[in-house]
Amino acid sequence: MTRRFNWKLAAIWLVFAGLALVIGLLKYSDRTDGMSQPSVDERSLLPLPIEQLSAIEIAHSGAMHRFERDEAGAWFYHSHGVNTGVQAPHDHVANKVRADQIEYALGALGRARIERELDNKEHEQYGVTRPDTIVLVYGDYGARPAAQYAIGDVAPDTQSRYVLIVDKSQVVTIATYQIDNLIDLIQTASEWSGEEPAGSDETSGN
Repeated sequence: MTRRFNWKLAAIWLVFAGLALVIGLLKYSDRTDGMSQPSVDERSLLPLPIEQLSAIEIAHSGAMHRFERDEAGAWFYHSHGVNTGVQAPHDHVANKVRADQIEYALGALGRARIERELDNKEHEQYGVTRPDTIVLVYGDYGARPAAQYAIGDVAPDTQSRYVLIVDKSQVVTIATYQIDNLIDLIQTASEWSGEEPAGSDETSGN
């Protein structure tokens, strides 16, 4: 006796199989998107992951210091001063040792977290209206920075530093060592280009 094929049951199983396949593809897509597009924590100082930045400029003690990525994505020090916007990567080849030093310092900045958000609009008391240090970060290659920061005074606890997020007109605090790292980096970078390190006689926090 032959058993009659149940088309109705087969159709139900095919529907379930199709749904399972769609769900699996969606989960895989979400996972790969998360891997290829690093997310930014809401408490992060920078608006973009450090991996997505193309250049960072640091103005300190009257001198401009610029760090860019080469075509391979390695950081190098641009000793020609500030540009009028971020240019596309050129044929510069980064020095491996220097690139690692830059990546270490800027990578730490990429992990900087906002400790406190200050509501007081009296920015003068935080030292951000006449900053000795200004930081500009660039995302995709273009003319406008993704964010600008005015670095203020060291907070009374000596462990935090006031920072004005210029676009938001918001004063926050971050760990003092994050700024110390940047000052150390530009002093070292100045030596690479044979320049006198700007602010070399400055003590941290003053």
